[in-house]
Amino acid sequence: MEQKSNTAILLIHCPDQEGILAAVTSFINVNKGNILYLDQHVDYQQNTFFTRIEWDLTNFLIPRDKLNEYFSTLFGSRYDMQFNLYFSDIKPRMAIFVSKMSHCLFDILARYSAGELNVDIPLIISNHPDLAWVGEKFGIPYHVFHVTKENKEEIEKAEMDLLAENKIDFIVLARYMQIISENMINSYPNKIINIHHSFLPAFVGAKPYHQAFERGVKIIGATSHYVTTELDAGPIIEQDVARVTHKDSVKSFIHKGEDLEKIVLSRAVEKHIDRKVLVYKNKTVVFS
Repeated sequence: MEQKSNTAILLIHCPDQEGILAAVTSFINVNKGNILYLDQHVDYQQNTFFTRIEWDLTNFLIPRDKLNEYFSTLFGSRYDMQFNLYFSDIKPRMAIFVSKMSHCLFDILARYSAGELNVDIPLIISNHPDLAWVGEKFGIPYHVFHVTKENKEEIEKAEMDLLAENKIDFIVLARYMQIISENMINSYPNKIINIHHSFLPAFVGAKPYHQAFERGVKIIGATSHYVTTELDAGPIIEQDVARVTHKDSVKSFIHKGEDLEKIVLSRAVEKHIDRKVLVYKNKTVVFS
């Protein structure tokens, strides 16, 4: 996808009150920033204002290394504002975790190779060697960590050392069949993206397609969410469904479901990379 080479992106949430958006846009305009994108949402039940603003920095008067400080001073305390500032020319660094199923991995790497994802992928981590050839095909180092109940803590420490060494910003679980520890989750809050082969919160746990088949459902789904310490209960980023009938078998459920999984995961990853996901109280605001 086309990327703007010199823009700033702000994701903001704060208590809803008059004048917030006018103050922020005025600040950008006065300092010669050209606003390229603006989207907003008000949750009236929570009385909370959300916005994403992106502007061109070419003629902007405030140096980018001072921008966070300026914004915090001018707006942080005044509006009780929580915000994150990003720059479009700094690519996030993504690690992919995978086990034996390749469909989500291939879809992400195909989009990455086609230039659709503005991201760097320094490494792939797996608990099996089966897909090492995929990493070789795409020129991405593939690291195998054999995980057992006895060595899980030790292995995860080694994985986290590798992630730190490669300055990883976020992790994508492309059908990685291991439970992520609380320690790793806390080290990457709202930065571990999972794909669950079900339309959450229905059919949680193991074999959701078998559960759906037994229940006689007419649609199946897939859910991409951030990982939290509560299994399959993190903030949902993206979901989609496909229709099924009594003529479908478990095998055709799985085939249709895998198509959904790769599409839903790639959409979620792209939204995260483009800084269009704002997490608030275990829910997300996903900007267009």
